[in-house]
Amino acid sequence: MPTTSGSLRRLALTPALSEVSFATRGFTVTDSDAVRRLEAIPQAVVCGFEWGIDTRSLWELERKLELIEPEMRGFAYEGATMAFTVLDAMGGGHRTRDLLRGPGAPHLLLAYIGIGFAMAKLPRMLWKKVLPSLDDSLFHPAMSWLAVDGYGFDLAYFDKKRWVDRQEVPKPYPWQGTPDYFTRAVDQGIGRALWFMHGGVPEAVTAAVTRFPDPRHADLWSGVGLAATFAGGCAEPGLIALRKASGGHAASVAVGSVFAVSARTLAGYSPPHTEVVSRALTGHSPGELLEVAGAAAVTTGENGVPAYELWRRGIRDRFAEPATPREKLSRSEK
Repeated sequence: MPTTSGSLRRLALTPALSEVSFATRGFTVTDSDAVRRLEAIPQAVVCGFEWGIDTRSLWELERKLELIEPEMRGFAYEGATMAFTVLDAMGGGHRTRDLLRGPGAPHLLLAYIGIGFAMAKLPRMLWKKVLPSLDDSLFHPAMSWLAVDGYGFDLAYFDKKRWVDRQEVPKPYPWQGTPDYFTRAVDQGIGRALWFMHGGVPEAVTAAVTRFPDPRHADLWSGVGLAATFAGGCAEPGLIALRKASGGHAASVAVGSVFAVSARTLAGYSPPHTEVVSRALTGHSPGELLEVAGAAAVTTGENGVPAYELWRRGIRDRFAEPATPREKLSRSEK
């Protein structure tokens, strides 16, 4: 049974499933099985958030999340992490730490995204409280930039007019002490959102990316590659066309695909589309992409460049894409 206080929080904070539907958000998509599958992903996040806000214990939350099918479970953990992050930041506690050291550990990369969703709902003065200590994890804190990615996704998904149509840029924030990289990680999340907002249709996604200024393209394409590989939603011919359309940013698409394969592998379940998409976007199997990720892994930043970006550069180098001006200089340095 839910608690009274939990029920009040749920009513106050949890969006209705209809609020995350593509129609409600004004996305122009054609109904299909693939689109409905994509649309189920933000709905799984909402379910996880509702359970997290209303749960009596971590044990109870874990039992509920285990009811979600394996392909969607990571997204439900995103929502639960978002809920715990909001509760911890606003009222204190260590729910998020306990979740990510416990049953949420296999879903850590998506959980970081859930932290970013919480950041979009919290005042910036509370952001310093959102990241728990997870020093025993290979991915922490380097991959915590996925929280900023999640923040960027939320901006685009829930305010398309401002962040996609008008292409505004948020004020930098010193995440991991590196404010200059903040807007780049936001763009990676916006690129992920574009995949959903256009129903995984390659032509529409490509057009959306290319409407942004050229210096933002590499990070947007990386987000597209991550979303396409993790979420699916497009058949192989369209994916091959997408890779060609990305042109000189094909290696950035590959970076996103590598991280998506890594996240699926960590979670212990890769749906059939994972191999199809990874081969179409990179020319390599998931196993080969994991080897690339391992060889490129970096845990310490250098010369003001966060470890996360150094890791990404190592992956890009494997796919032989020349560095773009955006990757040499941050926007603020320009």
